[in-house]
Amino acid sequence: MKITVKLFATLREYGQKMMEMQVGGQASPASIMRDLNIPANEVAVIMINGRSVGRDEQLKEADVLALFPAVGGG
Repeated sequence: MKITVKLFATLREYGQKMMEMQVGGQASPASIMRDLNIPANEVAVIMINGRSVGRDEQLKEADVLALFPAVGGG
């Protein structure tokens, strides 16, 4: 199945800002993060189609996965 992955801020060092990926039927945010070599501790917010989800949520055809790092400020 094909999904769209969006990487924000510092996570862009692991791929393009937005990319289409062909993945297996049992794909999850955690498996995509492993495929892209993104350390789990660098991802603070995971969204599928604009909805906050957990790392093990199952992805479906045409889903949009967005990964955000923790935001710091001062």
